[in-house]
Amino acid sequence: MGPQPQADSDAAIEGRVLAALDALGADYQTLRIDPDHADTATFCRVHGYAAEDAGNCILVRSRGEEPRYAACVVAASRRLDVNRTVRRLLGVRKASFAPMEDAEAVTGMRSGGVTPFGLPEGLPVYVDAHLLGRERVVVGGGSRALKIVVDPEVFARAPFATVVEDLAR
Repeated sequence: MGPQPQADSDAAIEGRVLAALDALGADYQTLRIDPDHADTATFCRVHGYAAEDAGNCILVRSRGEEPRYAACVVAASRRLDVNRTVRRLLGVRKASFAPMEDAEAVTGMRSGGVTPFGLPEGLPVYVDAHLLGRERVVVGGGSRALKIVVDPEVFARAPFATVVEDLAR
C-alpha cells in the first residue's frame, strides 16, 4: 500500500485561512517565505521580526481517554501557562502540549504554519491579551510557506477567540 494522500493541499489550507481573515474584515498582509524558515525563531531571525511580534499558535490537549484540545496564541517571547491557566480554561486536571501529529490532524494545518484563522469550528482559541498591545502580529498562514501579518485588534472581535489575561508569562 502506498502513501496516503494528504487531506488538504497547502493551497487549500492557505485558501481556508485567507477566507477566514476576509470574513472577519481583518487588516492583514501575506508573506511568502521559504518553508525552511517557518519555525518562529528562524523566521524572526531571517525576516527581522521581534519575538514580541510573532504569535505562536500552540495546540494543547488534556490528558486522559477523551482528550480535549485548545489552540493558544502567545508571543514567541512569552511562555504559555499550560499547567494553570490553560488547564483551568479547558476544565481538566492535566494538560500538555499536543504532539505535532495531533496538531496537524486536529487543525488540518502544517506544523510551523498553524494559525488561529481557519481552524475547525468548535476548537477553542485562547489569545494572550499581551498580543493586543502590539502594533502588528505575525502568525502562521496554514502552511510552512505562508505567514500572515495582522492587526491584533482582530483577536478581540473574532467570534471564535477568547482573549485571556495571563495566558502566558
